[in-house]
Amino acid sequence: MTEVASFLSADDLQSAGQGPLYVKLQQALAGAIRSGRLKSGDALPPERDLAEYASISRVTVRKAVDELVRQGILVRRHGSGTFVAKPVEKVEQPLSRLTSFTEDMARRGRTSRAEWFERGLFTPSPDEMVMLGLPTGGLVARLGRLRVADESPLAIERASISAEFLPDPENVGQSLYAALEERGVRPVRAMQRISAKIIKDQEAEMLDVASGSAGMTIERISYLPSGKVIELTRSLYRADAYDFVAELTLG
Repeated sequence: MTEVASFLSADDLQSAGQGPLYVKLQQALAGAIRSGRLKSGDALPPERDLAEYASISRVTVRKAVDELVRQGILVRRHGSGTFVAKPVEKVEQPLSRLTSFTEDMARRGRTSRAEWFERGLFTPSPDEMVMLGLPTGGLVARLGRLRVADESPLAIERASISAEFLPDPENVGQSLYAALEERGVRPVRAMQRISAKIIKDQEAEMLDVASGSAGMTIERISYLPSGKVIELTRSLYRADAYDFVAELTLG
């Protein structure tokens, strides 16, 4: 109880405005976060402690916490509890420039890294064979990684490239495009398709957002100067962390 009282007083609950009890608790918790009494990364006390302190039911507490999770103010981590979410600086990404994530973050003065969950040569799927124009019996290099900037996970990327152009995917470092440029096969243009998606389950956990949060998917097909397709990438971005911007001109 002392832990709850350190950031949430009886006056906070009384002055939290009108409406149902869960709304008042939600506003009181949000106020504690705005004032700094609850800081980024702090763990929220167990629901039973909040319920006892506020003299409300655990169902009411859960409803208030669920709404703050939905808003991205709190985040649940499986097996660990509920925490104050780290504020994410939104990235404005032009759609007219073909650059890598590493290059984008470096240009903004941010530190980026990749957490690999797949990297190697595989038998291509029918989709990969068609999209990349692979010959029968050919292999595909797959690279799956979580993209992190300033320790905030921003995107999940899954890239497929013909083994003809990338026979050693295990040697790719922070930047795939840098590795392709070293081999003289960096793409020069691309077509992208953007769609909305609800982030759920494992992907939500990887991106440190609540299951059900809004996301954006981008499917990119990249080409060499010869017109040959070299890259098929499907990426999932946090909608709260990215704005994609396109410049339009007349004529």
